[in-house]
Amino acid sequence: MIHTLEADGIELNFGSRRILSDIFIKCETGKITGLLGRNGQGKSCLMNILLGNLQAGSNSVRFDGQGIMKAGKRPDLLLYLPQFNFIPKSLKVKRVLDDFQLNYTDFENRFPEFKGRRDVKVNSLSGGQWRTVEIYIIVKSPSLFAMLDEPFTHLNPIQIEKIKEFLIEEKANKGFLITDHMYSHLLDVSDNVYLLKDGKTHLTKTIADLEHLGYVYIGVSD
Repeated sequence: MIHTLEADGIELNFGSRRILSDIFIKCETGKITGLLGRNGQGKSCLMNILLGNLQAGSNSVRFDGQGIMKAGKRPDLLLYLPQFNFIPKSLKVKRVLDDFQLNYTDFENRFPEFKGRRDVKVNSLSGGQWRTVEIYIIVKSPSLFAMLDEPFTHLNPIQIEKIKEFLIEEKANKGFLITDHMYSHLLDVSDNVYLLKDGKTHLTKTIADLEHLGYVYIGVSD
């Protein structure tokens, strides 16, 4: 069965400044939905509205057609990877996996760089390894949907490719909404991409669409 997460009719103002005004976004299980936009366009605000952490003037967030006001308190529906590291730095890697009821052997088989590192504290990992653990937890924990805010940040090129493969594999188990400034990687993994610009979402299909909307400039080589 395909499950849906939809949002529309959302307006958000900070004082006299309108941040979001004409929003429609739809995510489905089995697919990766990308969300692009320049800094200050409201991507994180939109994600917090979907979670129910931020109240908008007009708000309609639906799971399978049913309105849900506080989806962030329903981990069976929606999990969230924030931009910042959320795992306490003093915990050992295996303890973290245990706390989320995830098998360490499965984890190290998927990411062999962690073989023999189950008793290493998180703050002894590289920034990319720390982020890999966090992504794995959000992706593998049971939920219908997961939102990932800047997942490729702090990853080196090899780690990025491994995470992209991992996300494509795991979309069979849930739906993803991902935002990241590294748009080329986002385009590689996404089935649909929305560009957030001037408070509105624009469904795009190609990099040419992004150029037409002023998000990227490709140019023409001689």
